[in-house]
Amino acid sequence: MPITNRHHHHVQPYNIIPLHSPLSDHPSLRFPEVRAAAAALHSVGDLLRPPKWQPGMDLLDWLALFFGFQTDNVRNQREHLVLHLANSQMRLSPPPETLDATVLRSFRTKLLRNYTAWCNHLPTKPSVWLSNNKTNSSDDDRRRELLYVALYLLIWGEAANLRFLPECIAYIFHHMAIDLNKILQDQYHNQPSSNNFLERVVKPIYQTILSEVETSRNGTAPHCEWRNYDDINEFFWNKRCFKKLKWPIDVGSDFFLTKRVGKTGFVERRSFWNLFRSFDRLWIMLVLFLQVGLIVAWKDRAYPWHALEERDVQVRVLTVFFTWSALRFLQSLLDIVMQCSRLVSVETIGLGVRMVLKTIVAAAWFVVFLVFYLKIWEQRNRDGKWSVEANKRLITFLEVAFVFVVPELLALVLFVLPWVRNFIENSDWRVCYMVSWWFQTKTFVGRGLREGLVDNIRYTLFWVVVLASKFCFSYFLQIRPMVAPSKAVLDLRDVNYLWHEFFHNGNGFALGLIWIPVVLIYLMDIQIWYSIYSSLVGAGVGLFSHLGEIRSMQQLKLRFQFFASAVLFNLMPEEQLLNARKTLSGKVKDGIHRMKLRYGFGQPYMKLEFNQGEANKFSLIWNEIIMCFREEDIISDREVELLELPKNPWNVRVIRWPCFLLCNELLLALSQAKELVDAPDRRLWRKICKNEFRRCAVIETYDCIKHLLFQIIKPDSEEHSIVMVLFQEIDHSLEIGKFTKVFKTTTLPQLHNKLIKLIELLNREKVNSKQLVYTLQAIYEIVVRDFFKEKRNTEQLREDGLAPQNPSSSDVLLFENATQLPEAINENFYRQIRRLHTILTSRDSMQNIPVNLEARRRISFFTNSLFMNMPHAPQVEKMMAFSVLTPYYSEEVVYSKEQLRVGNEDGISTLYYLQTIYDDEWKNFMERMKREGMNNERDIWTDKLSDLRSWASYRGQTLSRTVRGMMYYYKALKLLAFLDSASEIETQEGARELVPLNQENSNGSNLERSPSPMTLSKASSSASLLFKGHEYGTALMKFTYVIACQIYGAQKERKDPHADEILYLMKNNEALRVAYVDEVPTGRDAKEYYSVLVKFDQQLDKEVEIYRVKLPGPIKLGEGKPENQNHAIIFTRGDAVQTIDMNQDNYFEEALKMRNLLEEYRHNYGLRKPTILGVRENIFTGSVSSLAWFMSAQETSFVTLGQRVLANPLKVRMHYGHPDVFDRFWFITRGGISKASRVINISEDIFAGFNCTLRGGNVTHHEYIQVGKGRDVGLNQISMFEAKVASGNGEQVLSRDVYRLGHRLDFFRMLSFFYTTVGFFFNTMMVVLTVYSFLWGRLLLALSGIEAAMESNSNNNKALSIILNQQFMVQIGLFTALPMIVENSLEQGFLQAVWDFLTMQLQLSSVFYTFSMGTRSHFFGRTILHGGAKYRATGRGFVVEHKSFAENYRLYARSHFVKAIELGLILTVYASHSTVATDTFVYIAMTFSSWFLVASWIMAPFVFNPSGFDWLKTVYDFEDFMNWIWNRQRVFAKAEQSWEKWWYEEQDHLKVTGFWGKLLEIILDLRFFIFQYGIVYQLGIAARSTSIVVYLLSWVYVFVVFGIYVVVAYAQNEYEAKHHIYYRLVQSMLIVIAILVIVALLKFTEFKFMDIFTSLVAFIPTGWGMILIAQVFRPCLQCTIVWNVVVSLARLYDILFGVIVMTPVALLSWLPGFQPMQTRILFNEAFSRGLRIFQIVTGKKSL
Repeated sequence: MPITNRHHHHVQPYNIIPLHSPLSDHPSLRFPEVRAAAAALHSVGDLLRPPKWQPGMDLLDWLALFFGFQTDNVRNQREHLVLHLANSQMRLSPPPETLDATVLRSFRTKLLRNYTAWCNHLPTKPSVWLSNNKTNSSDDDRRRELLYVALYLLIWGEAANLRFLPECIAYIFHHMAIDLNKILQDQYHNQPSSNNFLERVVKPIYQTILSEVETSRNGTAPHCEWRNYDDINEFFWNKRCFKKLKWPIDVGSDFFLTKRVGKTGFVERRSFWNLFRSFDRLWIMLVLFLQVGLIVAWKDRAYPWHALEERDVQVRVLTVFFTWSALRFLQSLLDIVMQCSRLVSVETIGLGVRMVLKTIVAAAWFVVFLVFYLKIWEQRNRDGKWSVEANKRLITFLEVAFVFVVPELLALVLFVLPWVRNFIENSDWRVCYMVSWWFQTKTFVGRGLREGLVDNIRYTLFWVVVLASKFCFSYFLQIRPMVAPSKAVLDLRDVNYLWHEFFHNGNGFALGLIWIPVVLIYLMDIQIWYSIYSSLVGAGVGLFSHLGEIRSMQQLKLRFQFFASAVLFNLMPEEQLLNARKTLSGKVKDGIHRMKLRYGFGQPYMKLEFNQGEANKFSLIWNEIIMCFREEDIISDREVELLELPKNPWNVRVIRWPCFLLCNELLLALSQAKELVDAPDRRLWRKICKNEFRRCAVIETYDCIKHLLFQIIKPDSEEHSIVMVLFQEIDHSLEIGKFTKVFKTTTLPQLHNKLIKLIELLNREKVNSKQLVYTLQAIYEIVVRDFFKEKRNTEQLREDGLAPQNPSSSDVLLFENATQLPEAINENFYRQIRRLHTILTSRDSMQNIPVNLEARRRISFFTNSLFMNMPHAPQVEKMMAFSVLTPYYSEEVVYSKEQLRVGNEDGISTLYYLQTIYDDEWKNFMERMKREGMNNERDIWTDKLSDLRSWASYRGQTLSRTVRGMMYYYKALKLLAFLDSASEIETQEGARELVPLNQENSNGSNLERSPSPMTLSKASSSASLLFKGHEYGTALMKFTYVIACQIYGAQKERKDPHADEILYLMKNNEALRVAYVDEVPTGRDAKEYYSVLVKFDQQLDKEVEIYRVKLPGPIKLGEGKPENQNHAIIFTRGDAVQTIDMNQDNYFEEALKMRNLLEEYRHNYGLRKPTILGVRENIFTGSVSSLAWFMSAQETSFVTLGQRVLANPLKVRMHYGHPDVFDRFWFITRGGISKASRVINISEDIFAGFNCTLRGGNVTHHEYIQVGKGRDVGLNQISMFEAKVASGNGEQVLSRDVYRLGHRLDFFRMLSFFYTTVGFFFNTMMVVLTVYSFLWGRLLLALSGIEAAMESNSNNNKALSIILNQQFMVQIGLFTALPMIVENSLEQGFLQAVWDFLTMQLQLSSVFYTFSMGTRSHFFGRTILHGGAKYRATGRGFVVEHKSFAENYRLYARSHFVKAIELGLILTVYASHSTVATDTFVYIAMTFSSWFLVASWIMAPFVFNPSGFDWLKTVYDFEDFMNWIWNRQRVFAKAEQSWEKWWYEEQDHLKVTGFWGKLLEIILDLRFFIFQYGIVYQLGIAARSTSIVVYLLSWVYVFVVFGIYVVVAYAQNEYEAKHHIYYRLVQSMLIVIAILVIVALLKFTEFKFMDIFTSLVAFIPTGWGMILIAQVFRPCLQCTIVWNVVVSLARLYDILFGVIVMTPVALLSWLPGFQPMQTRILFNEAFSRGLRIFQIVTGKKSL
């Protein structure tokens, strides 16, 4: 649909408030606060008028005319400013009629706080000139404040990509504010044109960024060779920016050069040394303890303090100062090597001087320690004992050491006194700078990051316990047990080496091989201890937060009445509490109230009665939630009636609780009445009243029966008066407490049965009048004959009015002519009948209501959350306004008809898959469609196609699902706004019934009455019928939803269906706005770019353009997603912005708590108020398959328990992604909600958290509210996601943010930060390296012969057991599953958690997690070493199709398969050459985890692949794989089509890596030559010689085979096609020569026939190593003939690898039974819910 140009019609489009038309009847214009803010902007006063000034213009127009801002930027920021000021003023009590000065001042202070801090940092005087009189501001001061605020917003609104440069914007604002001051003093005479600001200010800086991006070669150039966003921004952290850039901006400045311009502040270099540089304090701690542990343990005493009593040990321990100073020297040297060349210039010479001085001082300390230490031992050796002189020298050394550690002691003092450290760092005094100059570089960020003392104590205690556990474990179970074996290895003599040993004089080589895996585990096992303790602490924090107290419907039932009060307490504002809540007494009272509420203490929290206004409010909220459930089809019509709180048309005297609470209660009351036959009324009633729901069930049943009988019996009939008299007698007996004296309670069951029969009759489609009369007669007979204890004859009954007065009527049935039935359209009557029937008949406790697990989970969580601590809700008018921002590119919006119908290769369509997975929800959907007029199931594809597409899309990860979820905020705010202002009468009217639905009785009785035709229209679930009009305006002022659809304009232009679908979403969601980038051609190759905001105008019935802000160029200079967010953020509104990804969802009941969450911004958490509110996530994709369940469980523990601990007590929660809520104005003035530099910020949102912490923000986590989130569900999708995250963490290691956090956080927060971000991935990689080092070490020991010597020595057997223990230590990695178990225990119960864990193990979750470990370690390591991080589109579809072998091979060949084959080969060779392996048990125990890793890395892609073990598919897959391998297309082929294209792409990272990356790659590849070196000496032909000549001669074999291959390849190319006989001749000759050579070797040497096969194990790895090294030298080799041979050999190796991987898959496919078992494993979660997954896999459709 074409955009309507606003100049073509008289109505100017607006976003939220029609400020251009202040007299229009718009709900938001009714607020006096809006009018006050708009009036303040129009108070121009006596300001100098620019030439183009017109009447009606305001202050923003005035600024635009002077500074050249765009018209639409002015319109956008005008609404932005008015909306914010109005919302702020609404929070005042009472709000003044004019704009309040304090509101404006607080906003100006917040908006310009970063600017003020920047001025203080430089230092320079701020350009904001205001009077100091804060109590009585003049109009001029107010106007000036408005001008400053408006100027900043206008600059920000038009700054485009410069919004990522907050200090650049501060620089611009600083100078433009100076110009503004001159204008206000009549000293400024320039008259800029329109767009002057964009062209003259924004564009020059933008062009510089663009040039730098072009220099980066799409991010492939080393980071140190070009300036990213951070470098450009940090240029403004130094006062020289004023001299260089000047004002107006000097475009000839060096700043705008792109060549030979150095980095600013930090140089990102690709190296693993970054981990040491950023976290040097951690590594120093670990290295020093290892050294001390070794020294102390070497004495071999029982306890370390026994060894430390010896003076020799004490002195040796002092060598840690050597190590410490050496590590400091290394750190300073690395600073010079990695930073100096690109960072230090003439202007920053001081930085270079500091680096050099630190290096010199560190080296000097090492020398000083060495000299003084040698003097100690010199004196000791001279005296032969620890004499007085020797001790003096020791004391001298200690004095020197004390001087060395003085800075550390000072840091400790400042750690204990955090406020002192904060003051020094935040102070801009020169003295403070001089004090800290030596220790850290002066930067604008990273200052004053210390937390308060209480928080300090908390996280310090946590880490003290973790480190104490780690070091005790390391000393007693790692270091000390290794000492004796190490000594034994060193004492080994006469080792019979089996190969040529280069070092004959020691066993250091063997000792190193034994110790390497131990040291690697020592360095990484803090991660395990952190995992253990964080799980326990997280559980404790969760328990104290009251998480998981309500887990089931049974627990909900027990606390439902308290829950009703909790809803009102938390969600309904109470003015009297709000005023005193911030005081200490207010907090104490609030806590007492919550305790009463939580545990039901005190009368106010016990009951809600039907006539209370609170009950009506609760009823409205609860019913709206239930109706939302029904609209989402997670409950059925029948369940709605069981869950709803119905209206009270029959004047029941108690609140009518939902049926599921009252079920079985009446029957229990009857049984109690039957048991207590002669008990007095009071006793019986007290017994019944012990259960509130039983009391309500009894009273409601009685009142309903009374009302029912009066309604179906004609009011003017004699029978009516008889029934009335009967009830009067019953009521009288109840009043005087003699019911049990007058009536027989034993008769109640008979009455009960007859009443059930009556209800069932009434609810039939056609009521049989005779049966009705008979039933009424039977009830009458039971009452008058059996119910009364005192028998009465007919006369007495007549006298009492209980029998007809006319004796002749005895021949006629009593009720024959006295019944009347309501009309069929009286749905309300029949709804009450169905409810009464449920109460009368229900015998079970309805624990399975609702049936849907998701509905149960949501109800349980919502109920539980209201018993947790949360801020009280203000009125909607007084709440903070907020926006939701969702970046969108081209993902699915709504599934099309074709997507739903078209089947995969097995014939399974997406719709069929959804029908099977969500079986109950599909039935509910069809039930709803029939109720809404669908006559035939085929109509679902025609009349109801839109509903069908929506239903399917709401179960995928689509934009429509996200939009529906986020628009619940709008819906909730409208309802809450109504409740805030509604009177008791209005809420009583509002507690309406939900729209009547067609129901079926759950117990199978024939309750078949259908709803009337009127009710077949679509049910509206909202309370919109009650709204008075202002609710819409209030909700729009408080909530805006902006989707950043970057290419929406292009989609419209090319008629993309996605554009129509987005338009459909806008049409159906009033508060939805779409922002996109419009590209307008202006010439042959020129384009102009605009940020455009559009909405759907309901009155015009079309899309209208609201704002169009011109951009300096294309927005995508960095990573796409943050750039997309950045261009749209100018259209957001409010105090907060929630970042929501398009694979997320929300729930209506959670949206009700949003205003509570926003109140968190008013509370201090530690020293600061929050700047990011962390929100809990619920992973909704866990039910799709077992794989999705594993991923969901892993993610759930991370986003709940993990984030909980990070926030409290560790205080290092950052922003790990969505759906956190940002303090909007805090972030837009500090660089935005993400970072966008190419490649380095590939994990863009993570850096928002880093930036927040570095700039003094505070991140909290809140678990009383949750947002849904989808995760990848297929192994390939998951692996690509893991690869993206791991690569992102690899880039983070290089970043300045991580470096600064590593240095600026205190020691313990630094530990928390490391082990929860990059450290987790580093330690994952270390686990894999440990396995490698262990296996390679064992192999080398076996092949060298050292292992045999160790085995023969009984003392050395201990060494093997120690290594074995270390290997098992790696398996303690299972403790990484501990967070999942603990979190599930907390929220689901311990037994359920254990059951889930065992189930996951049976479904091979360990295989999945081991495979994921390989993915993370591969991509993390490769990214740090070589780079190559990139965005990987994972796709979010449903994964039911079989993935081909070729596709799996392409994805996992290098990351998993080759590595697994290597480890498998090591294990095989070790088994054949090791003396230890002769003991099967020892071998299995030693290598079990390694074999498990090998099997997991090879088999996981097939185990978790649908139909992975189908024999026919396996055959087809292998054929497809071979076709792919031999496809020789080069030019236009894709990697999916040609092996060669894929092979080249797999080497892309080697193109961008540096010298050190290539060198390390070659060194690592040399390991494959070890097989050859070790095995050739084991061959028979070697004749047990250990000469180096044997190895050198083995290379003859390599070159001969290489030559033969070249000859065969040449012959094949030359002769195979035209001269085939020659080709056969060459082959025959080579075979004959080979046979002759083998015969000769057998005859004249000790060559054995088995040597042929053994040598293959030696030389095949060598060939692979040579290919890998050749890839590194590709630039040199590609132009030579050698390269063709390399490519050809590489193809053969991939065929070999493919066959090795395919072999176990083919075997399992061939064996019967494995395919069904695999299907069961993959889809078991669905089976546990009674689904029919086998039908999906086998394609046996029922539809």
